[in-house]
Amino acid sequence: MKKVKFLLGLLALGIVYLAYASKKEKLALPVTGAAASWQTGKMQPAKYRQAISKEAPDSSRFSYQALASGLNEPMGMAILPNLDVVVIERKGGVKYFNNSTQELAQIAQFNVFSGIEDGLLGVAVDPAFKKNNWIYFYYAVAGDRNINHLVRFELKNQKLIQTSKKILLEVPTQRTYCCHSAGYITFGPDGLLYLSIGDNTNAEEIEGHNPIDERPGRQLSDDQGTTANSNDLRGKILRIKPEANGTYSIPEGNLFPKDGSLGKPEIFAMGLRNPFRVSVDAKTQYVYWGDVGPDSEVKASEGKLSYDEINQARQPGFFGYPYFLGANEVFPDYDFATKKEGPGKDPRRPINDSPNNTGVKELPPAQPAFIWYGKGPSAKWPLLGKGGASAMAGPVYYSDLYLNAPYKLPAYYNGKLFIYDWIRRWIFAVTMDAAGNYVSMEPFLPQLKVVAPIDMQIAPDGAIYLLAYGTNWFAHNTDSGIIRVEYAEGNRKPVAAIKANNTIGAAPFTVVLSASGSKDFDAGSKLSYEWKIGNKSLYGKDARYTFTKAGVYKVVLTVSDEQGGKGIATMPVKVGNSPPVVVIATKANRSFYWDNTVLDYQVKVTDPEDGTINPAKIKLAFDYLPFGKDLASLLSADNDGNIQHTATVKLYNSQDCKSCHTLETKSVGPALKEISKKYKNQAGATAMLARKIISGGIGNWGTYPMPPHANLAEKEAQEIAGYILSLAEKPEKLPLSNKIILSEHLGKGTEGAYVLHASYTDKGANGIEPLTTTSQLVLRNPLIQFEDYQEGNVNVVIGTLKTQYVTYIANITDGKFARFNGIDLNQIKSIRLRVREHGAGGKIELRQNTKDGPLLGAVEIAAGKATDTNTDWQEIQLPVTGKNIAGVQDLYFVFRNGQAKESLFHLDWMYFQK
Repeated sequence: MKKVKFLLGLLALGIVYLAYASKKEKLALPVTGAAASWQTGKMQPAKYRQAISKEAPDSSRFSYQALASGLNEPMGMAILPNLDVVVIERKGGVKYFNNSTQELAQIAQFNVFSGIEDGLLGVAVDPAFKKNNWIYFYYAVAGDRNINHLVRFELKNQKLIQTSKKILLEVPTQRTYCCHSAGYITFGPDGLLYLSIGDNTNAEEIEGHNPIDERPGRQLSDDQGTTANSNDLRGKILRIKPEANGTYSIPEGNLFPKDGSLGKPEIFAMGLRNPFRVSVDAKTQYVYWGDVGPDSEVKASEGKLSYDEINQARQPGFFGYPYFLGANEVFPDYDFATKKEGPGKDPRRPINDSPNNTGVKELPPAQPAFIWYGKGPSAKWPLLGKGGASAMAGPVYYSDLYLNAPYKLPAYYNGKLFIYDWIRRWIFAVTMDAAGNYVSMEPFLPQLKVVAPIDMQIAPDGAIYLLAYGTNWFAHNTDSGIIRVEYAEGNRKPVAAIKANNTIGAAPFTVVLSASGSKDFDAGSKLSYEWKIGNKSLYGKDARYTFTKAGVYKVVLTVSDEQGGKGIATMPVKVGNSPPVVVIATKANRSFYWDNTVLDYQVKVTDPEDGTINPAKIKLAFDYLPFGKDLASLLSADNDGNIQHTATVKLYNSQDCKSCHTLETKSVGPALKEISKKYKNQAGATAMLARKIISGGIGNWGTYPMPPHANLAEKEAQEIAGYILSLAEKPEKLPLSNKIILSEHLGKGTEGAYVLHASYTDKGANGIEPLTTTSQLVLRNPLIQFEDYQEGNVNVVIGTLKTQYVTYIANITDGKFARFNGIDLNQIKSIRLRVREHGAGGKIELRQNTKDGPLLGAVEIAAGKATDTNTDWQEIQLPVTGKNIAGVQDLYFVFRNGQAKESLFHLDWMYFQK
């Protein structure tokens, strides 16, 4: 009965469309292709989505490997039948990954226009590649003509045959305004080529609304002339059949008649904004795509009408933009001349009456999105998170298509659609019912943490390939690359992991390698290790290799088990430029400050390749911070010497800000230093920027909207704003050698720290990029609480002493210890301890670097039984008498009394005394 109702529903849908086609403009909506074949019984979606397994797979059965990294704006990939991979880069580069040799090489460079979002945008291999060697590209052609081309080449022996080039399609565009190029190419199971094209419309000057600016001279800001225009190819998904002679034909079942009387016959779906990634269901031929949403101020059912969408086209149609978003929520009809809103369009019968429309006026009924979500939390799909977004649709998986594939996914994923988000960095598996309706979703491999996934495909051997764009937009990112994910039943592959003492230096350069972090989830597996460096092979868990020539080398570790399972890890080693050496020399103690003591310092930088160092290139900063705990772990090159905002930089880096902003140069958004320069003297700038960080915005810096960060507290947003504004301040130029009296801390408690931060960036050498080395001196208060130990086997207790709370360590018995990292004993004569005589008593030993290391001092603690009064605590001196105590080292406080079985005493704090 359910099946009968389903077929009747489809038949009714076909009748509706046929009735619509008979209207005044006779818009042809033929019930052919997927829709027609279901009605004739050729397709039965119900059987494709039958649950084969209800049990979620063990995540440890997935392994993943980075095949290549360091790509320059990768935009897409094509997996060849032999598992070689072609990757395209936006600025025109074509890279070829050889699966046999595991090497990446550039095989072509397209001459492209790469302004705004244009460039080399799409790549796909022909379904019959084994026979015809055809590969397709979509790109913006360089030069004075504003056109994009869909082209075809032959790819043979890792080379593009230039003489084989065929231009299948030319798409007119505009290059005055950003944005939305899309450009993804994929094939359906019937061999038809699908090409997504963005709306190519001014995305900035929309005044918080949708781009329907009908004023004279503003046609480039009116999406009614592109995506809602049946006579324009932009804002569409096209479907064509490539022909052997380099042309194409129009297949049956597109949205408009083949004669072009009502619109471009290539159009399959229209009303799209930025259909960035497209997939075609191999069984049902449903088409899925992610459509990146606008940044409007129009109120919606969930926040603002700025949804990103995952769309499902069961047949050709109009998908709403620029009139509707999500579940056909309606944009008001905003008049850009009068600045007034009027009633929006009717989703059942949208009329495109714009003067910039050259196609039919009455459009097909608007199809709602399959999944949609805004910048804030989604009540309907809460798992999708919040913040900036960039929705993408991946493949639908079917188990029977990979029956003999060695790495096929578990049957649990049969019939599920994979979706992913470039900005939010998640991947979800979407479960659908027999008719293809949404049922549920769940995270897919969240532990993978792909940095900006921009493409996702399933290879012929069943493995999943992910293309990571990397952290920063419009940038050459070191964390970009190709990731291969494999699933294994039965014996699990080992997980290979490489550790190296160093990965960059001048020739000759010796690297000590270790595979000690490798593991196998199958207990009892015996592992073997092979290291491959060029043509050289080394064996064993540990290896040592000396590079004698400059260059960038790839170290490949293969870890094998006795059943033939292999795990592979790679690591680049760069030879030819040694990092600079930055040293802060001082006669003072390197761990602590005391009242009005003197810090003498001298900064020295050496670099073999740079030779004589220009002192002006050495960055030096000194400041007192009101916090000190864990400070050293926060300091990094990211701070650029901005010591006062160390903690804020860590907060900033935890957000998605780096996706759009860099410190020095323009990315998607302006450079942080440019923002600082613009607003540094404006009253209320901190509060204004904080509001913008939280609520988002558009228009002040160009074409890209800034996503909101509603998860940030106002105080956090103000801290980030303050950090950005501080970048315009010229830091005081400090001498490289100086003496400073330490008095800034007086009257400010014990939590502060002095920080001296030095850094130097070399010039680069022998083809290796410039390298930065930082060094810092962090001086904290000499009072340290015992409960702040880094390692130990004692207990921390919070007790009440009269009206005061005190935290101390207890359960101290013979042989127990507490370790404190990185303490300099230079000039330290003794350590004052606050002790509570509460137990058998015993000895405290101070030892160097290990629990049984050299003895640096000791003190006896008497036995006693304390009561809960402040007078039960007393201070005693532990003299520091050892030799060779200068320099930063780890200190172990070891507790001894071999005669006692009970607790020995309690310890509150220690104070290092000069």
